[in-house]
Amino acid sequence: MTVLNVDPSPCRKRVKKYVKNACSVKTVKKRLPIIEWLPKYKSEYIIQDIIAGITVGLTAIPQGIAYALIAGLPPEHGLYASLTSGVVYVFFGSCYNVTVGPTAILAAMTARYVSNYSIDFAILAAFLSGVMILVMGVLHLGFLVEFISMPVISGFTTAAALQIAASQLKSLFGTSGSSGNYFSESVYNFAINIKTVKLWEPVLGFSTVGMLLLLRKMGQGCNRTDGIIKQTRWFMSLSRNAIVVIIGMIITYILKVTWDTEPLAIIGDIGSGLPEFTWPPFSTTVRNETLSFTDMLSVLGPGSIALPLVAILESVAIAKAFAEGGRIDATQEMIALGLCNIIGSFGQSMPITGSFTRTALNHVSGVVTPAGGVTKVLLIIVALTYLTSTFYYIPKASLAGLIITAMFSMIDYKILGRLWRNSKRELVVLSITMIVCLFSGLEYGMIAGIIIEAVVLLYNVSRPTVTPNVIKTEKGDIMIVPLTESVSYCAAEHVRKAVLKAASFISDTVIIIDGTNLNNMDFTVASNLMLVVKDLEKKSKLILLLNFNLYLKNLCVDIDPSSHNKFVYAENVLDLPEAFPKSV
Repeated sequence: MTVLNVDPSPCRKRVKKYVKNACSVKTVKKRLPIIEWLPKYKSEYIIQDIIAGITVGLTAIPQGIAYALIAGLPPEHGLYASLTSGVVYVFFGSCYNVTVGPTAILAAMTARYVSNYSIDFAILAAFLSGVMILVMGVLHLGFLVEFISMPVISGFTTAAALQIAASQLKSLFGTSGSSGNYFSESVYNFAINIKTVKLWEPVLGFSTVGMLLLLRKMGQGCNRTDGIIKQTRWFMSLSRNAIVVIIGMIITYILKVTWDTEPLAIIGDIGSGLPEFTWPPFSTTVRNETLSFTDMLSVLGPGSIALPLVAILESVAIAKAFAEGGRIDATQEMIALGLCNIIGSFGQSMPITGSFTRTALNHVSGVVTPAGGVTKVLLIIVALTYLTSTFYYIPKASLAGLIITAMFSMIDYKILGRLWRNSKRELVVLSITMIVCLFSGLEYGMIAGIIIEAVVLLYNVSRPTVTPNVIKTEKGDIMIVPLTESVSYCAAEHVRKAVLKAASFISDTVIIIDGTNLNNMDFTVASNLMLVVKDLEKKSKLILLLNFNLYLKNLCVDIDPSSHNKFVYAENVLDLPEAFPKSV
């Protein structure tokens, strides 16, 4: 018996090279950015980072509470999410402007599992999303989100904004009944309970909306380096979310003390103290029924895939928007986001991603390094430790007004007009995505949009443009059939039929399949081309293959060796009659 000795050195060299690169100082600094920026930290950065951290923290606290309520979670879980993710991102984040935490869209996507089942599903969703994002980051699979087109994203975000706003109608008007998990359900529940509308909730809610718009306008034209008055206007404008919530709390407290009653619905008790760190729930009990990990996965369904994709999409897009020169390390951002969700799930966090609102605040506040996130984290720790009894008086109407105002900026009105004028097909894709989101759920709408775009893409790939044209020369007519840059197997039959159809309308004409622009075709396409050559030869017609590159020529010749003399090369088609057989 002969023993085949295989030299393992090439494989060993590759493994050694990979391990060496993975353990190099350069890679460690790249994957743990705090090692890179912390030694370069300067004392003059401290004030700027503290100001930015306080500004973001004053927004993160009311938004965290509001988004937890959207998800159907106790308010403190929104603060837990901002706390744990904020700590992790300081170490692993590559973009100093970005701030991560709970967002309205992820909260809305999580809500149906919490309302129908239990809190454990939100925590497990965070863990699973983190694992998937981390794996995608390590394997450099971030390009997958590029398959989600702009119309699908726009339809999804518009539907999410409408759904979130509709879910707040109950709190805004103080109606009874359920708020609903979908837009259609929320609107229906509001309509059937319209007679239960209270007086003070809509007054406070709409006043909150008006105050937010006024405070935002008040800060226009002001920045941190202006005089004291403009500085004050600038800071009040940036802190408007915290201001309206504090005013709502004061009003609620005064009414309670004065009238010894609570005319406004309030969020009530909030768990105080830091989160208890424990394993994510891999089983749970719902209505006295124990659900295993497999049962929980089946309940999450498409959401277990849609959630991390949306999280990646939001975070990477925000990082690109605020990174210097638009250059970011997408892989590192995904690794950081994955770790934020995984570690956060051990601290009872809901799913998180990058927040556009808070990142924009961080940027305009003049943050210099990721250390700005430390101040935000400290502010949240103070809030969880000492201020939870104060948060008891936050009125739900104020939070509803805050959320609805934030939803205004999520709707892209301009894209509708642009698509109507330029691409009605993409407008249809946007509309279908939005309708499915509103009536079936956000994750299903996104999946529907992606599938439709994929079908359209596959159809276009399977139907490349094949436009034969005839050139008359002194030595006879030439029919040229140009091929596109790439022809895949699904287009093989289409190309074959197009060539045969064109040949059926002519006689005594040289047919040239022009491969000048063709860079790639697979075995199926090459086989079909050889069948076309044979079919036309049986009909006594001459067919030539022009300017095919050497690889493609060899592929065709390997399939049909007799086709070797069919390949010709010329810079100008008009030069080809010189190369024709004398019989032509």
